Amino acid sequence: MDYTLLENFSQIQADEWNALLKESVSDTPFLRYEYQKIWWEHRGGGEWQDARLRLVVAREGENLVGVAPLFVAEHEGQPALLLNGSIEISDYLDVIVREKDHAQFIGGLLDFLAASPADVGSRLDWYNLPDDSPTLAALKIEGEKRGWTHSEEIYQPTPRIALNGSFDDYLAKIDKKQRHEIRRKMRRAAESDLGVRFVVADSSSDFEAQLNDFFELMKQDPQKENFLHPAMREQMAAFLRSAHEGGYLWLAFLEVGGKKTAAALNFDYNGKFWGYNSGVSREYMELSPGWVLTAQVIQWCCENGRYEFDFMRGDEEYKYRFGGVNRYVMRVRLSK
Repeated sequence: MDYTLLENFSQIQADEWNALLKESVSDTPFLRYEYQKIWWEHRGGGEWQDARLRLVVAREGENLVGVAPLFVAEHEGQPALLLNGSIEISDYLDVIVREKDHAQFIGGLLDFLAASPADVGSRLDWYNLPDDSPTLAALKIEGEKRGWTHSEEIYQPTPRIALNGSFDDYLAKIDKKQRHEIRRKMRRAAESDLGVRFVVADSSSDFEAQLNDFFELMKQDPQKENFLHPAMREQMAAFLRSAHEGGYLWLAFLEVGGKKTAAALNFDYNGKFWGYNSGVSREYMELSPGWVLTAQVIQWCCENGRYEFDFMRGDEEYKYRFGGVNRYVMRVRLSK
């Protein structure tokens, strides 16, 4: 493998990046070329001010075999090499390489970084690696071979629901009390005289208007309103537009009396749903619109053959009440 350090996304083609991603050990929306490029252009909505892009690519002849999307920045008081997309708004990160090439790629990557200028490879601090990624074991093995200091820890839980049947099959597998609560709230909404309707946005919809409606509902939560400062909103909007153009953005609303009252924004990607964000109005709380919409989304997944609903990072209580079972994303530190 021949390794090259790139400092601009224009030096690699989106098509070859995404084609490799489809065969990679980790294929998530956050590793697609368009997301990685947009994240870097906006620096994660302003999360990183002084950072330097370091894309490491490996080729065999003309063939792309590996990508390590990285950047260098001050982190916890010293320079660190982080995965592009770190830390707060990219739920899953990893290197991009096929399983058969993975061990060789990681070993070669560490050697390449060790031989690079000091600001490139002296300290790795990688967040949001899936707990089943072979990168975890490879970093430990290859780091120890070279006498590097290694540490690994759980960073955050990522609760998920396995779906392999009807909505009734799903309900039968969760806690009895919660099962009855979900059914009761869905029935109350369905029987309301206010007129409750579940609406999935389609390609014929005015996407910009739908996106604005979503952001307005998201801002109803004070914490999310603080999070959605102008730079972050610009970053999110750019990525969501690209996901919409790519055909994997999935947006739905719960309408009450014709008014959008709750919104669920997910990625419909690789046969599963990735629950990215949501928004709920303070109106009609007696109808539990957030709960009802979440149940409707899971029902849609069951009816349309999606095998899993991934709540992604965070341990909010409602995720477990809907039957979420913990998986994790990890943090790995490696230094010479």
